[in-house]
Amino acid sequence: MAAYSAGLWSLLRLLFSLVIPALILSGVLCICLSLFLWGIRLWLQQRKNKLIPPGKDGKRPRVVAFFHPYCNAGGGGERVLWCALRALQNKYKDASYIIYTGDTDATAENILQGASRRFNIRLNQPVKFVFLKKRYLVEASLYPYFTLLGQSLGSLVLGWEALVKCVPDVYIDSMGYAFTLPLFKYLGGCRVGCYVHYPTISTDMLSVVKNQNARFNNATIIAKNPLLSKLKLVYYYLFALVYGLVGSCADVVMVNSSWTLGHIVFLWRSGVYPNIVYPPCDVQAFLDIPLCKEKSTAEHTIVSVSQFRPEKDHRLQIRAFAKLLEKTTGQQPLPKLILIGGCRNQEDDQRVNELKKLCQELGVEKRVEFKVNIPFEELKTHLGNATIGLHTMWNEHFGIGIVECMAAGTIILAHNSGGPKLDIVVPYEGHVTGFLSENEEDYAETMAHIFALSPAKRLEIRQNARQSVKRFADQEFEETFLLSVEQLFK
Repeated sequence: MAAYSAGLWSLLRLLFSLVIPALILSGVLCICLSLFLWGIRLWLQQRKNKLIPPGKDGKRPRVVAFFHPYCNAGGGGERVLWCALRALQNKYKDASYIIYTGDTDATAENILQGASRRFNIRLNQPVKFVFLKKRYLVEASLYPYFTLLGQSLGSLVLGWEALVKCVPDVYIDSMGYAFTLPLFKYLGGCRVGCYVHYPTISTDMLSVVKNQNARFNNATIIAKNPLLSKLKLVYYYLFALVYGLVGSCADVVMVNSSWTLGHIVFLWRSGVYPNIVYPPCDVQAFLDIPLCKEKSTAEHTIVSVSQFRPEKDHRLQIRAFAKLLEKTTGQQPLPKLILIGGCRNQEDDQRVNELKKLCQELGVEKRVEFKVNIPFEELKTHLGNATIGLHTMWNEHFGIGIVECMAAGTIILAHNSGGPKLDIVVPYEGHVTGFLSENEEDYAETMAHIFALSPAKRLEIRQNARQSVKRFADQEFEETFLLSVEQLFK
């Protein structure tokens, strides 16, 4: 017993003798790391002064930067970017504005022309584009496994490239790369803000894995395996913890819907409470489309407006449309489905080809049309002629395409979740503004129901929807956006 006690005491003495050196070593490493990071910050500030010299009045202009690697895409997120930039230019005229983008295959002139053509937005002042070469690091196709982690780490590298090329005074992440926020705040010395379209990870994603449900971001092989599901759940929880830490670095947080607000408040737990800033929708341009009386012999068209990304679930649209055609066999004229959207890259182009093959497999290829990256005027024409606006994304964060469909006078049919359910397809003064569904059978039945309504009833719903979406106009966005970012400019 005495020998055992002596051995234990010796072990404790050994461990205690190691604690002090370990604490000293840890302290030295922390000091070295702090000095290293402080050195990087000083170096970046020196580069900032060299790259952006003072103006004629001796003062260096304030530099405002937007981080938007896909600014030449044609989605709702890009509309937010251009409207936000236009609003800031109108209010802070003396500032200099830049956009970090990875669209190296386009010139600055091409990008600005694209914004004008797709969104009918023109800037009143110049904007400088900082082209990034490492955008491939945030492509989902590069990470078949641990995609969220891979893209987030890739955004750090991409953010560093952006920071080295130009150090701004105000940094706004307008695309959802939260891992860049601490980089620009602590190394770049910037005031940072972010506009969150969709949380990188959400409590809904956690529940999908926990309940072993197969989705586009939860492969069937994982969903069917309890062990793999538990491991993925641990990975998701750890990622959510880190995501909350980096998100809490923001000085200003804006979210696009009530659904996004709930998730960001839960995940980030920062001292800054997010502001809901509904995305800008060119409501007036669509409200100008006259609501004409329907002709009884006219062909009914169903229009979908969304980027060709996997989460938009165009496959559900096509399958539901095929079921609708089965229900309307023998009726003339048969309805037509028009899928309108933007393609960002080769992966999106491939997705469109796969959707076309699905149409052939289901025998509906003659009744389905694809319109990719079309001009704004052509979009208005299709929406103006459509009877139904179709949207199938589960937990869509907001849904600019949904608002555009409603403003144009189509009867919207969206997924019964997320922003459409909480913010958009809601009663207006107690009256119906649209419909919600969840699966292909439900979608097919609802589309058949809409076509079965009398023209007068459809007109009533369309008028209610138009009145409802006026709250999502560009002017409303600009006012709430400027109020939200005001403290970044103090």
